[in-house]
Amino acid sequence: MGLLGLAIALFASTNVDDMFVLVGFFADPKFRPKDIVTGQYAGITALFALALLGSLLALVISRAYIGLFGVVAIGVGTKRLFDAYRNREATESSLEHPDAGRPTRIATVALLTLANGTDNIAIYMPAFAIRSPFEIGMFALIFAVMTGLWCLFAHWIVHHPKFGKPIRRYGQRVAPVVLIAIGVSIMYEAGSFGLLLRVLPRSN
Repeated sequence: MGLLGLAIALFASTNVDDMFVLVGFFADPKFRPKDIVTGQYAGITALFALALLGSLLALVISRAYIGLFGVVAIGVGTKRLFDAYRNREATESSLEHPDAGRPTRIATVALLTLANGTDNIAIYMPAFAIRSPFEIGMFALIFAVMTGLWCLFAHWIVHHPKFGKPIRRYGQRVAPVVLIAIGVSIMYEAGSFGLLLRVLPRSN
């Protein structure tokens, strides 16, 4: 029970903000639920693997470089704002071709999950470092179940009889701003802006 409680607490405390990202994706008609779930699992799996390799990666990859994944969130949010401004009929085209661009949608969800979880690596790494292989396996199993519950809860909120309609109505307007804010926050906290400021003058 101690290991179970620790795993649940670790996952929940480090993925609260990810719930807002999932709600935004489920509210977007261009994204199919199966694409979102697949991308979410891919992103969480990558975070888990990086945490296991964290002690080694810390020697060769600066946190500022990992924080550059925040550009993905900023780019996706900016594109959504641009599409909303131009009032494109993206919903109809997406419904006509349900599998068109599916790998891109899955990759988008996975990359945003990874970008939004850079802090997870630093938190998971010490917790994993003192665990046996069996306990690490239990962490993986519990995280897999929690990821499924996260997706189910986000989907439930979006399709709730009372809350679902306003979320679907305003979610596409709010989600781009949230994504941009998350991307900026990721890069700021990781020190990626400082990295860019040091690199850009050299490239000019």
